[in-house]
Amino acid sequence: MLKFIKHNMETIMGIEIYPIISLLIFFIFFLGLYIWVFTYKKEAIKELSNLPFEEGTLSTEKTDHTL
Repeated sequence: MLKFIKHNMETIMGIEIYPIISLLIFFIFFLGLYIWVFTYKKEAIKELSNLPFEEGTLSTEKTDHTL
């Protein structure tokens, strides 16, 4: 079965550029993510990490809506 796929891929003109493009997209995405993570403010990280421990927020309060 691999022979059929390999033969079909070899007959398509210009297909050799797609692996290079996908590698570049992968590399650029994770490089951008790396830069974003290491330039993020430390105060914002501390504030976000303490959110699960705060009480009285609307997202964690459970209300009874029975009438």
